[in-house]
Amino acid sequence: MHDPAPRLVPARMLNEFAYCPRLFHLEWVQGEFADNEETVHGRSVHRRVDEPGRPLPDAEGLEGPVAARSVELDAPVLGMVAKIDLVEGADGMVAPVERKRGRPRPDGTVWEPEELQVVAQALILRENGYRVDEGIVSFPEVRTRVAIPVTPERERRLRATLADLRRVARGPCPPPLVESPKCPRCSLVGICLPDETRALTSAGPAPVRRLLAPSDDAQPLFVQEQGARVGRRGGRIEVTKDGQRLASVRAIDVSSVALYGNVSVSARALRGLVEDGAPVTHHTYGGWLVGVTTGPGHRNAELRIRQFAAAADPDRALAIARRMVAGKIRNQRTLLRRNAREAVDSERTELARIEERALRVHDAAGLLGHEGAAARVYFSRFARLLAPPRPLPTSFVFAGRNRRPARDPVNALLSFAYALLVREAVDACLRVGFDPLVGVYHRPRYGRPALALDLAEEFRPLVADSVVVRFVNNGQAGGGTFISRGGAYALTSAGRREFIAAFQQRMREEIRHPLFGYRASYRRILELQARILARVLTGEIAVYRPFTTR
Repeated sequence: MHDPAPRLVPARMLNEFAYCPRLFHLEWVQGEFADNEETVHGRSVHRRVDEPGRPLPDAEGLEGPVAARSVELDAPVLGMVAKIDLVEGADGMVAPVERKRGRPRPDGTVWEPEELQVVAQALILRENGYRVDEGIVSFPEVRTRVAIPVTPERERRLRATLADLRRVARGPCPPPLVESPKCPRCSLVGICLPDETRALTSAGPAPVRRLLAPSDDAQPLFVQEQGARVGRRGGRIEVTKDGQRLASVRAIDVSSVALYGNVSVSARALRGLVEDGAPVTHHTYGGWLVGVTTGPGHRNAELRIRQFAAAADPDRALAIARRMVAGKIRNQRTLLRRNAREAVDSERTELARIEERALRVHDAAGLLGHEGAAARVYFSRFARLLAPPRPLPTSFVFAGRNRRPARDPVNALLSFAYALLVREAVDACLRVGFDPLVGVYHRPRYGRPALALDLAEEFRPLVADSVVVRFVNNGQAGGGTFISRGGAYALTSAGRREFIAAFQQRMREEIRHPLFGYRASYRRILELQARILARVLTGEIAVYRPFTTR
């Protein structure tokens, strides 16, 4: 059987495995990583020892004092590799020194993960011919050092743990810890989803702690000024045109960049965005996605293998797609109930019937038919949701959904809102490790982000349609918002700018999650749905649960 863990396992991964096997699997096997305050602080603690210093002398004839920083050694027999913070010693004897944030345990000892890591470093040094009797864990913040003698018992425990690590690496992701105090401090808690996963896999009720930040500090940057150029200066992303600076944003505050129409980006800015994990999406002036610039791709190849297998299995794909479409229909009912200015009881009843039929359909063509039937009922009453403060021109009459081209301003808003939503779903797919082009409901077509369209389905009424209703009812859809040519309508540059702002406000809006109970932004919930879908495809969660509100 293929071993996902390379022949040489880093000593740091042994530390992660002993701390939490699921954390190890996510980080090492699936290639996940995220920063939090503790990981950033940890890097600052290591900054001094990470700088290359004098090299470690050869083991043979080692004499005098030794102090070598950032020493990289491998041990093929042991099957490990390490980057040791500091190797120090004298008179032929050396010891690895591992710097850690925080402090020792109250009794003066160190935790097992730290002990295993420094014992592994000692054994790696031994395999390279050095005399080592102990390792040292240093806590610079409290100026404390704890010596760890390399005893036969510690060596046996290390080898047993290393064997367990390789066994876990060959299997599925271990289950999450149960109500562990480790979870709130873990940088991968938003990827691991320990309580959410347990809630979706438990037979009975399972408590869900508020472990996720309600929203991400980084936000998308939209550039639609024709002829503008995106560049990078220092740690900032700058947008200029004709020598004038239009915008300047800290790079760490940019989660992605969306370019519309004739907008260019410098090689330096593009490379920096790719290195920062911030994808660049390229759109037509009308908003349609035409390409994505990103790095080599998420390292979780196993997830993409499962994604492609599900897409190629009609029964598996249909089981997920049915719930996505049913979720969309339920949210259409909710939007009608919340916003209709007249009675829509019969339409809501009909949508409930269609939702039930969609959950029982036996093929993708039938599901598409039920989705279309629901759309006809829903959009037949969509005009009843619109009640602007001032009478609208006759051109605003909404008689049903139409597109390419939009033949009225409301349809122009709907099309642009859907394009913005799909762009958000592409971002979520890339963060999770999916290929956005391969879906379970929408069929692959050249350049079409099928999986992003799938994820967007249940959010269309709650996000896109809701923004359109608010935009019109708040009186923002004025005369200068649209341009009409040959019976087709599109947003003006100013109208698009105002609508993008309204859409972003909706994506940042926090609501209470109906399953988990905590508050989170729509952008966070969209990513959460993508991660739940990933757990379904890998078999950790049995059934996909769409996001619906009451």
